Amino acid sequence: MLKGLIIAIDGPAGSGKSTSAKLIAKKLDYLYIDTGAMYRAITFHALENRAIGDESRIIELARKCKIELKYNDDEVVVVLNNRNISKEIRSTDVNSSVSDVSKISDVRKLMVEKQREMAAKGIGVVMEGRDIGTVVFPNADVKIFLTAALDTRANRRASEYTENGSKVLVDDIKNNLSNRDKIDSNRNDSPLAKAPDAIEVDTTNVTIDEQVNLILDEVKKVAEKKNIQLKISN
Repeated sequence: MLKGLIIAIDGPAGSGKSTSAKLIAKKLDYLYIDTGAMYRAITFHALENRAIGDESRIIELARKCKIELKYNDDEVVVVLNNRNISKEIRSTDVNSSVSDVSKISDVRKLMVEKQREMAAKGIGVVMEGRDIGTVVFPNADVKIFLTAALDTRANRRASEYTENGSKVLVDDIKNNLSNRDKIDSNRNDSPLAKAPDAIEVDTTNVTIDEQVNLILDEVKKVAEKKNIQLKISN
């Protein structure tokens, strides 16, 4: 079996993590793991069970649930207890509660276990989130930290809502992102942080293709040093 790289992409919401990670995984034929979708699934589960605010109940739900990430036409399909909730996890309610759920220490420990199990199945992995390079895979071969101006991130999220047929005020999105940044960066367990050895990429004024190419350039450098062969598709 060919050895593959573990590529960790971290950063705040709206910085381009998911889009970049999916494209890079596709180009390398690597396994893509959207950790944010996993925390969103737990949040949706907690909302449905009216457990928001009850940490012990949320932990119990997280421990007993089954989360699967599948792929269909290059899109991530999130399955919770055999139910497709891909659309539901992108709701404004989930957006408003996901940081509060994901900061729960025992929830994070459970999710990290699941993430490492998923990664163990692949010969090459692209995983994105907020603590991949610092906690989930501190020894990842490639660590990228994406950033972008708050206004840019808010406009990107607004476009996503529009594409999904929803209309949300940009100012509301901006406030939500700012609040999530504060919660994610200041939580006690696995806060959003740039690993000391991560490459920082500001995506404010670059296209998706440009940021993907910037990341791939770093991947190529590491692969060459480690004598790992890459097969990069167009």
